Amino acid sequence: MSKAKAAPAQAAGPDQRLYIQAVERAFRVLEAFGRNPQPLSLAEIAHHAGVDKSAAQRLCHTLRHLGYLEADPRGRGLRPGLRLMDRSFDFLRMHPLVERATPALMELRRATQERVDLSLLDDLSIVYAVRLQSKRETFFATLVGRRLPAFCSSGGRAMMALMADEAVEDILARSDRRPLTPRTVTDLPGLRAKIAEARADGHALACEEGLLGEIVLAAAIRDRDGQPVAAIHIAASLSDWDEASFRRRMAPLAMEAARALSG
Repeated sequence: MSKAKAAPAQAAGPDQRLYIQAVERAFRVLEAFGRNPQPLSLAEIAHHAGVDKSAAQRLCHTLRHLGYLEADPRGRGLRPGLRLMDRSFDFLRMHPLVERATPALMELRRATQERVDLSLLDDLSIVYAVRLQSKRETFFATLVGRRLPAFCSSGGRAMMALMADEAVEDILARSDRRPLTPRTVTDLPGLRAKIAEARADGHALACEEGLLGEIVLAAAIRDRDGQPVAAIHIAASLSDWDEASFRRRMAPLAMEAARALSG
């Protein structure tokens, strides 16, 4: 049994006396585009947000007026508006770890000449907050804000390796373990073995589990209480590296950077 600390307990449900359902419905409208990355009609938005078409029309009108939705120029419906970028900017500039980590990530990028990312843990997922590109990348690998399941990402496994076994089992049990590629490990014994390996090595390695042709190594960052909250990733192409050479070169660099940013 691991002696790592347990993850913080999940927050209880909202106090219904303070909870504003109209705000929830507005955010469900915006979140509809996360599941369907294309312009959506009012009927489609109503369906995905779980509201009737009249409510969707009022919500979308308000969000368009505020700049959080805009009309698709090709007339295919509505899409997220530019004002959402302002809120992403607010989050990034106010997050203390993002600010503190950026110089270290830039130095790591110079040292490795490969892509370097910072991800943040969000329950069952990791979310990329900083992405410093290498010479060639796929489109999605360039985007801040991309969310991946923790169970199949090197960063998620590196963070789970610092959790107690009970917390790891809870994450695995609640995760939707559908594969992202033919090489994604999804069976529970295989995932437990990957996390145990990360616990022993001090880093996690994922080979073509999120993107074919890509190898990613990650080391976890702890907060002041010793809890894993983020991870540093180094990603490269398998056309340039074999697994052993990549691990030998990148693991010490990622682990040292993560140690420096912990606490």
